[in-house]
Amino acid sequence: MYYSNGNYEAFARPRKPAGVDDKSAWLVGAGLASMSAAAFMIRDGQLAGERITILERLRLPGGALDGIKEPKKGFVVRGGREMEDHFECLWDLFRSVPSIEVEGASVLDEFYWLNKDDPNFSLQRATVDRGRDARTDGLFALSEKAQKDIVTVFLATREEMEGKRIDEVFGREFLDSNFWLYWRTMFAFEEWHSALEMKLYIHRFVHHIGGLPDFSALKFTKYNQYESLVLPLYRWLLDQGVTFRFSTEVTDVDFEIRPGRKQATRIHWVADGEPGGVDLGEDDLVLATIGSLTENSDDGDHHTPARLDTGPAPAWDLWRRIAAKDPAFGHPDVFGGDVESTKWESATVTTLDPRIPEHIRRICKRDPFSGKVVTGGIVTVKDSSWLMSWTVNRQPHFKQQPPDQVVVWVYSLFVDTPGDYVRKPMQECTGEEITREWLYHLGVPTDQIDELAATGARTVPVMMPYVTSFFMPRHAGDRPDVVPDGAVNFAFIGQFAETSRDCIFTTEYSVRTGMEAAYRLLDIERGVPEVFGSTYDVRTLLKATSRLRDGEEVDLPGPRFLRERLLRRLDGTQIGELLTDFGLIPELDGTARRDRVDDAVE
Repeated sequence: MYYSNGNYEAFARPRKPAGVDDKSAWLVGAGLASMSAAAFMIRDGQLAGERITILERLRLPGGALDGIKEPKKGFVVRGGREMEDHFECLWDLFRSVPSIEVEGASVLDEFYWLNKDDPNFSLQRATVDRGRDARTDGLFALSEKAQKDIVTVFLATREEMEGKRIDEVFGREFLDSNFWLYWRTMFAFEEWHSALEMKLYIHRFVHHIGGLPDFSALKFTKYNQYESLVLPLYRWLLDQGVTFRFSTEVTDVDFEIRPGRKQATRIHWVADGEPGGVDLGEDDLVLATIGSLTENSDDGDHHTPARLDTGPAPAWDLWRRIAAKDPAFGHPDVFGGDVESTKWESATVTTLDPRIPEHIRRICKRDPFSGKVVTGGIVTVKDSSWLMSWTVNRQPHFKQQPPDQVVVWVYSLFVDTPGDYVRKPMQECTGEEITREWLYHLGVPTDQIDELAATGARTVPVMMPYVTSFFMPRHAGDRPDVVPDGAVNFAFIGQFAETSRDCIFTTEYSVRTGMEAAYRLLDIERGVPEVFGSTYDVRTLLKATSRLRDGEEVDLPGPRFLRERLLRRLDGTQIGELLTDFGLIPELDGTARRDRVDDAVE
């Protein structure tokens, strides 16, 4: 397997791999990584769908990409997925999956047209004082020291960031900035999370630094992620003959491990309460999803808090059993061994009273019932004790949703802190109590809050013990390689498998690990698209530098006459033009700023 870029390989069709007709594939888990791997095996590896079996403990596919209506509770989404242009593997996959919304179109076509017609951006990124504009004004407010912290982390080696927390490499001035407010609430970073992952995120999304304050960097699906992404892919895989075995919990995988060679020899499972399994030969491929960010999620309801489930966690216990067999199989407890550091809670609010959408309209400055972009991403309540954020995607968010209802997603980073209206931690609150706290910060008159929370909405809270587990500080080897050295018939996929340069907590990462596993195990003669190289593009770096400085020119060091001499030397040169175009140095006699540069690097 190798990486490629450009449309030469993007448009090429690989030839049929040798020996593929003799192979079969068993995939553990029915999340996006597994389903993507199956799709690439079929499309690019020409493995017959009938020879692929996906084993899933739950009763439906999708893993963390969910969206469901619980008959007695209401609509539930545990989280949302933010996407962008340069999810190279994701779009490579969905260009081949037929849309179930638009006849003759792919899922990518449908998504592309939607976001062309209705581009995403926010008109109100943060609030204070119960729904008032926080006046962050799109500025990062980074001091010189905070800017230096970012540059230091950006230039550091991976090894220098291993095992360190964010608050060990960034100072207080950075952590008090608007940049950190935007960043942490958009990506769900805590100060104790991995400095290495923070560094990878900066590199990965440096081309979107300018889009952080208003979310113009992001794109969203029409409906919830299950109906927009999972369901079309699931139907396509079924049409190809892939077998899904639900209510089947994989409990262990056996390996024969010798110097220089590792082979999976048996999968153990429990299906409908009965133990079972399958013996494996060298041509029987195993692709195992390890760990899970939504494992042991617990739903409450409007009158019941969600429960923090710290009991047995099947996905994590499976990885622990596998990891015990070889050091190359990773260290699961680095990620899943500290629930207090990895938990947070979300809630899905469905409005029933028309007064609530009017308050949403006031803050987001758009009609929630227009069918178009509403908030354009999360609205963060800057002065919330919970550090609450909430979002309204295009409505209806569910195909079954009544036209007079709005589905709102709410989440908080500080679930152990008492609220500002409801004097309880979020994790102890019922759906009704969470609604009260949200309505308070929405600016609903206090004499209406309790009534509207009781009868004007239905809210389902969800506690997720492991949702940020992959952000825990780590070292090389804590996550196993997608295909470990010496592996002949198995791979690890999903958010806890290691692949170069990309960053986790994205749909792209899941698809990338599935693609790499399929290409490696079947020896497919086509390059896997490399991670978008914006971190190596000098124009992108200059643009990001300008935005991080909120448009201020660089104050060149040294005496004034030396600064003026340097500027004269740059005047009329290619470097001078670039620095002037991005507002880092003033316009000079021979170098005027060109307005077209921003468009050239979007």
